[in-house]
Amino acid sequence: MTRFPTLFLSHGGGPWPFMEDRRVQYAKTAEAFANLPQLLPERPKAVLVITGHWEADAFTVSTSPHPPMVYDYYGFPEHTYHLKYPAPGKPELAAQVKALLTHAGLDCREDPDQGFDHGTFVPLGLMYPNADMPIVLLSLKSSYDAAEHVKVGQAIASLRDEGILIVGSGLTYHNMRGFNRPESKPVSYDFEAYLNEAISNPDAARRNAMLVDWENAPSARLAHPREDHLLPLMVAAGAAGSDVGRRVFVDEVAHVAMASYVFG
Repeated sequence: MTRFPTLFLSHGGGPWPFMEDRRVQYAKTAEAFANLPQLLPERPKAVLVITGHWEADAFTVSTSPHPPMVYDYYGFPEHTYHLKYPAPGKPELAAQVKALLTHAGLDCREDPDQGFDHGTFVPLGLMYPNADMPIVLLSLKSSYDAAEHVKVGQAIASLRDEGILIVGSGLTYHNMRGFNRPESKPVSYDFEAYLNEAISNPDAARRNAMLVDWENAPSARLAHPREDHLLPLMVAAGAAGSDVGRRVFVDEVAHVAMASYVFG
């Protein structure tokens, strides 16, 4: 039986692949994302994305067979508000995710209207440019309980044995006031070093404990004033089970480190 790894991807700022100057800035990330399918044992049946750009009062799955686009960014060129990534949804996977969370004692709801934000269409668009990979979204829970997000990952881990790729999409550094400031560079590297130490720990219980305790890491709240872009990592780590994580690559854009990880 083929078991898929889980991924945490630092997706970068806004619709960067569709802007020539940003594409140059993020050249390393663009190449790495395009090569991610080669890390996988085979082509997935579908991708389940937990994105830092969708949160709800309860964990929620997207059930649309044809998800729309969500342009949740501001001040970008006009053409970036007309981008299309017409990948299909997979309602039967959404139902399966809901059942797994419910079985684990976690409230899970459905949203027939939720679409692809840039935390989804940027990395998946580079991985699967033909938009032919079915994608289901799973929201964060707005209470931001890190341990609960690890538990969600543990609840859906069995999907890895059923041809489903689980992707957490966020950023290892996400302080909007800190981007493009030289003083943010050491902050981003110090915090990422803690995350890398956590995810590469061979003891899964210790790894998860370190992630849940992220606020006590060096520069934690300077790196993440709000943890919306960090919580997708908790889900990916929870779903990893006993598989050890490793850093796939780290890019540096806007004076900050942005790392991506694979488990398994």
